[in-house]
Amino acid sequence: MSLVVFLIAYVTRRRLDRADHLASDEIWRRWFHRWGRVEAGQERSVWRGALLVVLPSLALAGAWALSSEAGYRYALYPLELLLLVVLMGAPGWRKVLRAYSDAWRRGDMQAAWHHVQERLPASERGAALSPEAMHLSVSRALMVSVFERFFLVVFWYAVGGIALAFLARGLVALAGQWPQAAARERYQRAARLIGWIPSRLLSCTFGLAGDLAGWSREIRKVFPGFGKKTADVLMISANGSLTGYALDPARFSELHPEEWPDFGGRSLSAIRDLLNRSMLVWICAFALLVIAGMA
Repeated sequence: MSLVVFLIAYVTRRRLDRADHLASDEIWRRWFHRWGRVEAGQERSVWRGALLVVLPSLALAGAWALSSEAGYRYALYPLELLLLVVLMGAPGWRKVLRAYSDAWRRGDMQAAWHHVQERLPASERGAALSPEAMHLSVSRALMVSVFERFFLVVFWYAVGGIALAFLARGLVALAGQWPQAAARERYQRAARLIGWIPSRLLSCTFGLAGDLAGWSREIRKVFPGFGKKTADVLMISANGSLTGYALDPARFSELHPEEWPDFGGRSLSAIRDLLNRSMLVWICAFALLVIAGMA
């Protein structure tokens, strides 16, 4: 039944994303700003934010244990469905990427940058990047966003139920949405830790969902990759899995200069297709776990 709940939530979430509805980041932001006020001098403290995520996770774990023991496990499925719909989702990317691709096709790189800069990490906004570097930055942001808002959630939901899924997504939200910037770095360490296994698993999935031969040459650079960030692991493994130099703009422009205006849209389309196929692989793996009685 957990697989059915996830599939319903996933389909619902994709429909909401296409309509740009129910942004989970905004929900997290309001939650943290309401209860995340700290006294002066305590900006680096992380205990309050941790409680805002850990306590609901413990409550969900307790509810799951009690309902299972009482034989009413099915009573929690509507709540799990609602929470999964809220935890997942990356609305807004569809419109942004369409505008970005159109600007790239016209050769208006300034307009392309204007469309995507708010989606990039704060350290990269406003930077005077070349078109090639800008596109890699956009691709990295897209991949990490989809990983954190879909793959991370489904991994921990399959492993430990809705409580672990909430905890994992909450740590990611703390790293990006917590009001005190001084504490975000400490939350980012926890987010990287909880994303270590699923990010490596996704990088391996790219080989099944893409070009296996190209992936096998690149995966050695990132696996296990103890010192590498999630974004680097995903970018390097995806680069090997994609054909046509979709993540190598410099090489593409050298070999196909006449097709350069179409590169932006084609590259992003290839990345999205790879992520969609990878999710299909994960859903099949989830189904096998359910059949085996392990999820």
